[in-house]
Amino acid sequence: MISIVNYGMGNIKSIQNALAYLGIENEVISSPEQVAGSQKLILPGVGSFAKAMGNIERLGFLKPINTAVLMRKVPILGICLGMQLFAESGDEDGPKDGFGWIRGHVRRISPKEGFKVPHIGFNTAYFSRSDNVLFEGLEARADFYFVHSYVLNCSCESDISSWTDNGERFASSICRENVFGTQFHPEKSQHSGLRVLKNFASYERIC
Repeated sequence: MISIVNYGMGNIKSIQNALAYLGIENEVISSPEQVAGSQKLILPGVGSFAKAMGNIERLGFLKPINTAVLMRKVPILGICLGMQLFAESGDEDGPKDGFGWIRGHVRRISPKEGFKVPHIGFNTAYFSRSDNVLFEGLEARADFYFVHSYVLNCSCESDISSWTDNGERFASSICRENVFGTQFHPEKSQHSGLRVLKNFASYERIC
């Protein structure tokens, strides 16, 4: 069972539809108490870093999610803004601390000639680790759907499991032990994205 955290800022329905298509049992949880019984977590996200972390704190999700991920080692997948929230901090809508599981900072994409911000559409993720749990069954690279104006600058390159180029190279996915994140939207990325969701659902070991 995968629990999708509803903290008021995520396209939950499309994730549910993708999981249902794959035959993966899932539920939407909307209270902090439900986190304690979760076997796997997905943290979606659409909007600003500061508002998202504010919602998580206000609704009481911060402590139980930290306990689940850090103490019980519950696997968690952050999608788009959800992945960015795993960083130490972000500056979208003002400086704000994140969960701090991944060393690094979330910043706006630097505009480059010939490249648009926000970065929208399919682009290629190049897999950078030999233990790419999320990408098992795929080749050395794959196309995924992106829509974002901010990126996670990782301080530890070993946390980056794939990278993408949009005028500048950025982390398109991360992995540290039971913590996974994708800057792209796997639920909107056709075959390759469905493979990522399926791999997360079947994950049982530390990467």
